[in-house]
Amino acid sequence: MKELQERILKEGQVLGGGILKVDSFVNHQVDPLLMDACGREFARRFASLGATKVLTAEISGIAPALTTAIHLGLPVVYARKTKPITMPDQVYLTLAPSHTKGRMVELIVSPEYLAHGEKVLVIDDFLASGATILGLVRLAEAAGSHIVGVGALIEKTFEGGRDALKSLGVPIESLVCITSLDENQITFGCPS
Repeated sequence: MKELQERILKEGQVLGGGILKVDSFVNHQVDPLLMDACGREFARRFASLGATKVLTAEISGIAPALTTAIHLGLPVVYARKTKPITMPDQVYLTLAPSHTKGRMVELIVSPEYLAHGEKVLVIDDFLASGATILGLVRLAEAAGSHIVGVGALIEKTFEGGRDALKSLGVPIESLVCITSLDENQITFGCPS
């Protein structure tokens, strides 16, 4: 997606260690018009899958998941990283490594919002190693739901996430693919 790619080139910062900072428009400050355009594109790509819910991880996945869900007319469920007192005692919980936090994080979903037989579309900000998305898949499977597709704003192809997700047998769509962040240079290119 050209608009997202241009924004990454203009404002993205390579921090080393495979980390791309996109805080000015995705992860800390959100550009709602850009996220709306991204959501519209995801909705176009996934319209035929018959999804009944969009699932993401707190917090950075919420903006693209929400705009995608708006364009598909679906609710969004996001996996919390801490359990609030308003959540029931029985929850779906898994652990996933966080590249930017440098530790394992909990992903928690209430059974009230993810039911048996749901057709779940996973939308997240990054597809890197695939670990967070696989955590979301485990939560959906624990609820008896089925994953029908996976979308990421930005895929870092050099981290192997797409290969980790292939066994899901569902469409995997990335709006922008980055093949390298070497020498503080962002190199784009999606797998064919």
